[in-house]
Amino acid sequence: MIPDIYLIYASLALLILAIGWLIRFEIKLRRLLGGKNQSLDNAISEIRKDLSAITEYKDESEKYLENVERRLRKSITGVETIRFNPFKGDGSGGNQSFSTAFVNEKGDGVVISSLYSRERVSVFAKPIKKSSSEYEMTAEEKESLLRAKESNQV
Repeated sequence: MIPDIYLIYASLALLILAIGWLIRFEIKLRRLLGGKNQSLDNAISEIRKDLSAITEYKDESEKYLENVERRLRKSITGVETIRFNPFKGDGSGGNQSFSTAFVNEKGDGVVISSLYSRERVSVFAKPIKKSSSEYEMTAEEKESLLRAKESNQV
């Protein structure tokens, strides 16, 4: 038969283990509850409220970002200017003439050109759809459009 002293020591060891386990459980419960003295049900309901607020914020953020993306696709993101002399042979005009392309990511926009001579200045605008125009374009206009498209892809 086991002496009674061993039973007392075993019972005491089990009691100490149970107390240690209870203290550890209390510490974890306090961490879960954020150090507040409240019930577990209240903590879970607060977590649910916070989760629904976070979900609502996420949905609003996604809608906002979709709107921003839609607006950005329409905005002008590529701008390039080419200066040139349209009258190279007779010496008039200098490099005062220019062609500037304004395009968005889809290649839609406008090319504005100005031809300068001593007697007058002419300004032309050509609409651009999908990186081309229904109007005939000069080499300078094509070059400014090409450079504007390339600047969009960087």
